[in-house]
Amino acid sequence: MNRIANNIKNRLSLRSPQAESLEILSILADKLELKKNADVVKELEKVKSLYPICVNFEREFPSMCFALATGVGKTRLMGAFITYLYLAKGIKNFFVMSPNLTIYNKLKEDFSNPNHPKFVFKGIAEFAQTPPKIITGDNYQFEAIQDAFSHKEVSINVFNISKLNAESRGGKEPRIKRLSEYIGDSYFNYLAGLDDLVLLMDESHHYRADRGMAVINELNPILGLELTATPKIERSSGNIKFKNVVYEYSLARAIEDGFVKEPAVATRRNFDPAQYGASELDRIKLEDGIRIHEDTKVALEIYARDNRVKQVKPFVLVVAKDTAHASELNEIISSQEFFKGYYADKVIEIHSNQRGTEKDDNIEQLISLESFDNKTEIVIHVNMLKEGWDVTNLYTIIPLRTSASETLTEQTIGRGLRLPYGKTTGDPKVDKLTIVAHDKFQAILDKANKPDSIIKLKNIIEIDDKELAETKEVLISSNNIQAKLQQQKEEISKISDKEERTKKEVQLKSKSQLVEIINSMNDSVTKVDNFKNEDIKTEVLNKYKKTVAEDLFREELIKEAEEAYISVTEEVINNIIEIPRITIQQSDDVESGFNDFDLDTFSLNYQPVSEEILRKSLKDGQQDIVSSLGRFVRDTPENIIVNELIDSPEIDYDEQVVLLYKLVDQAIDKFNSYLTTPEELDNVVQYNKREIAKLIYSQMMEHFYCKVPEYQEAKVYPFTAIEPHNYSKLSSDIIHYFRETITPTKSIPSKLFSGFKKACHDLYKFDSKTEKDFAIILEDDNAVDKWLRPSKSQFRIYWKHNSKRYEPDFVVETKNCIYLIETKKAQDIEESSDVQEKAIAALIYCKNSSEYTKKVGGKPWKYILIPHDAVMQNMSIETLTKKFEYNQGL
Repeated sequence: MNRIANNIKNRLSLRSPQAESLEILSILADKLELKKNADVVKELEKVKSLYPICVNFEREFPSMCFALATGVGKTRLMGAFITYLYLAKGIKNFFVMSPNLTIYNKLKEDFSNPNHPKFVFKGIAEFAQTPPKIITGDNYQFEAIQDAFSHKEVSINVFNISKLNAESRGGKEPRIKRLSEYIGDSYFNYLAGLDDLVLLMDESHHYRADRGMAVINELNPILGLELTATPKIERSSGNIKFKNVVYEYSLARAIEDGFVKEPAVATRRNFDPAQYGASELDRIKLEDGIRIHEDTKVALEIYARDNRVKQVKPFVLVVAKDTAHASELNEIISSQEFFKGYYADKVIEIHSNQRGTEKDDNIEQLISLESFDNKTEIVIHVNMLKEGWDVTNLYTIIPLRTSASETLTEQTIGRGLRLPYGKTTGDPKVDKLTIVAHDKFQAILDKANKPDSIIKLKNIIEIDDKELAETKEVLISSNNIQAKLQQQKEEISKISDKEERTKKEVQLKSKSQLVEIINSMNDSVTKVDNFKNEDIKTEVLNKYKKTVAEDLFREELIKEAEEAYISVTEEVINNIIEIPRITIQQSDDVESGFNDFDLDTFSLNYQPVSEEILRKSLKDGQQDIVSSLGRFVRDTPENIIVNELIDSPEIDYDEQVVLLYKLVDQAIDKFNSYLTTPEELDNVVQYNKREIAKLIYSQMMEHFYCKVPEYQEAKVYPFTAIEPHNYSKLSSDIIHYFRETITPTKSIPSKLFSGFKKACHDLYKFDSKTEKDFAIILEDDNAVDKWLRPSKSQFRIYWKHNSKRYEPDFVVETKNCIYLIETKKAQDIEESSDVQEKAIAALIYCKNSSEYTKKVGGKPWKYILIPHDAVMQNMSIETLTKKFEYNQGL
């Protein structure tokens, strides 16, 4: 990639398929003439020599297609293309064509609004100083167009194809082809006459009809750049693939690389659709889809809370057979019998029969589907949702009695593939699009699993109707201080006497703000006890006074804060385990290589290959043999084999050069032991070089090592606040007392428990009976002062090359020590490399924490790894921590 293209790639943060496409354009731009009326035949030969899959421009000008999967970012790539052609080739005139009104409106926003999150030129300094002139199908015929002709920099025309190929009405040409009083010619002719016009075609499979092809050819650009996710034309006789593709990035690759959601097929367990009529089957599929939708809603909320990111509001797409079927489905969903009428006002229909206000209202609802102000959760459509309707919050598709074309099916699924956070999160429910399968759609899903499918569905989900039948809710498990403040707030709201209630509200507000300030000042102290010091108290109260400076009850609040300070700090101290804030990360340097060894040459017995040439007459079939008079050998036998070996990703030539030539020399020695001439040696190596290299490589890999990277030196900060948990709970289920026996034990992870006396939160979930039993040990053991199950965001301990975040099971504080504790299957402790790698990371955290607390008079930290079968309620913490303290490797 040349310097300009690489600079654009970095400034626009292009994904790998976008960067590869830009690199191809940069190569082609250097080879092609890029001028008006260039020789198309010669230009095609240049492209074919570099990208043989392009066999025909299919236009009257050089035009290449970049086929990128839905959701990868074609619009941003168009911005990169324009930027490159301007900066590298000085091209200033561009025409961006859209296939429909939806995409047209989206493109106008993406190209013209710097404040828009998808603005395509964000980071391009040249366009920040002198923005491109954006000319659209709405403003081209007015005064604004005059500026374009005198504009010294880039002009980008954004038009809907209908503006160009509209058929004449009443003998009149389309408006764009009519004479303009401003330029003395039609705007279309003005564009066609530009000597540097580049045409960019979004969703270019729409521009293959005869009329579309003709009008595009009339524009006569110097270059055409086509973008589409479906590089083919559908015909009744079969699909016709584009012939001008230079780069293709399939949906299967996008899924594999994590650029889009991963599609999954859901089907009810032990379900036979043949036993049900069409309407009954519709209802069952709708119900299953909605249950999955509700489960997804809860998962998305918990993810957003745990990771402190914007919450996503998911919706369901129902694909109907026709408009009458859509109305029937709407009636079902809106009825009181369907989930007690909950979705009656949360469903809309979209189809071609809608007109006027109804259509406008529903389109408006579609556009704002990602907003929580929009209450729509279900969209019923009849083959209306094609390209341009780009949402990130579609998570469930329910296709009912649909027999759509292949492209439309892919497009329908494609509507739900965009990721709400722009990348995969590692949370399966956040990264997954679920398609509720049915009898007729199953054939399409089967096709999707074929190796040549562009969708390549990987997941099969069995719907457990009993599990999904119950609704879920999200509960926040606050730390004890916040829980007490919330409880006081609820009690105060019940006080009938207004004066008394106001007084209590002032007191509570004062306490709450003090707690917030204390937590925000954790970097200003060495330990939490410092808040008892007079100088720290003064600093806290001064900050408090600033926060209430404009408050109506300022004087009362300040007085209340001064009186409550000691009790509030005691409350903070008594309800916190001082967890140092440390980020434990591995370094980027990974040590890998090969240990020295001798090659086993037993299998190396290749014999010379005959170099006589067989010649057969095409006329009479007679054959004769021509003796070879010699063969050109490009390199030494040793170098030929080494060149094959260094193509392997694990082999670094500079690092392993000595070992490589040692092993190759041993192979050559074996050949020389039975071959008689240098020519025979050259022959054997030349004809068998790949197999020889494979054998050497396979033996090298037996001696390959890759050491876990070292951890970076950590910077340690004082205590951090106890983070809340975000839990889901079946709405019908109670909150259980933690000592209660739960059967079956496999249901424990779905239960929520309370009643703890020493815990730092009011509610907890447990992943197993082992964890629940361990919590009982902690509550009963007098040696335990406090304990907690840390939330997902409590620790910043990373492992697996910093790709995963470690979440310990327990933090336990005793009189003399603080323990980071994990309970695991005994077999995993012995055999699982993941358990061992996480343990090393946790141990490093404890080591850094202990070094810090030793300086400030705090308690040491230790890491405890307890096998599950050792967790018995008659065991003490002292016994378990002594027996299972983990200190390997450090």
